[in-house]
Amino acid sequence: MELRKLSSADIEAVMALEHSSFPSDAWSSESMGAELDSPNCHYLGLFDDSLVGYAGLSTIPGSFSSDIQTIAVSPRARGKGLGKKLMLELLAKAKALGSEQVLLEVRVDNEVAIGLYKSIGFERIDVRKRYYQPDDVDALIMRAKIHQPLVLGIESTCDETGVGIVRGNRLLANALHSSMDEHSKYGGVVPEVAARAHLEAIKPTLEKALSEAGVAMRDIDAIAVANGPGLAGALMVGIGAAKGLALAHNKPIYAVNHLIGHVGADVLERGYVQLPTIALLVSGGHTSLLLVRDLLGDAQLLGETIDDAAGEAFDKVARVLGLPYPGGPQIDRLAQTGDPKAIRFPRGLSLPKDMAKHRFDFSFSGLKTAVARYVEKAEREAVEINPADVAASFREAVVDVLLTKALDACELYGVKRLLLGGGVVANARLREVATERCSSAGIELRIPRFSLCTDNGAMIASLGAQLVMAGHEPSSLGFGAESTLEVTTVQTL
Repeated sequence: MELRKLSSADIEAVMALEHSSFPSDAWSSESMGAELDSPNCHYLGLFDDSLVGYAGLSTIPGSFSSDIQTIAVSPRARGKGLGKKLMLELLAKAKALGSEQVLLEVRVDNEVAIGLYKSIGFERIDVRKRYYQPDDVDALIMRAKIHQPLVLGIESTCDETGVGIVRGNRLLANALHSSMDEHSKYGGVVPEVAARAHLEAIKPTLEKALSEAGVAMRDIDAIAVANGPGLAGALMVGIGAAKGLALAHNKPIYAVNHLIGHVGADVLERGYVQLPTIALLVSGGHTSLLLVRDLLGDAQLLGETIDDAAGEAFDKVARVLGLPYPGGPQIDRLAQTGDPKAIRFPRGLSLPKDMAKHRFDFSFSGLKTAVARYVEKAEREAVEINPADVAASFREAVVDVLLTKALDACELYGVKRLLLGGGVVANARLREVATERCSSAGIELRIPRFSLCTDNGAMIASLGAQLVMAGHEPSSLGFGAESTLEVTTVQTL
């Protein structure tokens, strides 16, 4: 007996069984074909030489609820548990999609089907009078509740202390404490200061998250923590807190990759991450381009910065222009009144000679130096510069190289989807140009809300929940901080 996903290519076999099973109220072939090919539907078929059973599930992203659309088993194959097999497969799919309940409708006179549904956890919740026509039969509405894992996530890879709580794919809390003000006096993130700030912030941030979610530690099913990449000292604080909570409350722990967490944040926006996707992650510490085919098992690093990260370049150029830390928002604000074409600053690793070895790598050190030399030359020659033009031209160079390489990756790998993540995604020009260029190229652009783009505990909790829902084993307590953790390692065991 073969079980496989159905498509509109199976329409003839499906409709033959549909008409034999529901002679008075069968679906039309047009309706069934649309269902089979809908991205929100999941239809399974059982084959024994020919189709002997099928069932369909509909899930609207972000609804946290699924509906059994239909189920049918050939008369010659009934009594063998095939209906139950199909239903259990659909319930498992609904759980994997983050649904917290599954609903269905059944004729009140179909006692066999009602008995099956009750045996796998469905309960009666309502009746729709005279729903099935032309037979004038009532519909019984039934529901099966699904327990989704309640996962607490801890993020401490850089200067933000984040604690998030999710239930499956549903965001319940996203508490965040930033030590940015403490670093501003030094003009950048100081690792020792960041670690100390995490120590002071972790307890109140945890308490805030639990209060926001309306849960207690005893309710938590699992704990997830980012164990890399990031600043070693900062990572140790979050890891220590997570291990302490896991031991004190006897909870399983999942050590997860911070960068993959950024990709998984999109789950909290629409209930799932549509894959494959090219992911461009841009922050003060990372500039990475990924090809993600499977969130939990197939992430490929296409390229990354070979010197300064994009966010770091913003901070350094801001310092050259006499702007305070953090530089990203300052330059973004100043650039609004500048001309992005006033100065042609270099685009690192974008020349033909760079394509063979560094096609998808980034370099912002030369750009930063070019801005510094431009300003120094003007000062030396007593020439007045327009800071807004400098800021706008620098910003344009960064945005241009980021998106050119990201869209090149989409084209090369045939992936019509681009996901942006990281703090630099707050840049207004990056969002604007990404929207324009993706629209022109026919590429779907995904940008999670800003609170999920920056480093946060919710994305870590979300990735942990995906691991739990997929049946992955917890990590041992022997894992440590890995400041250069490879993106191919989603979970450290």
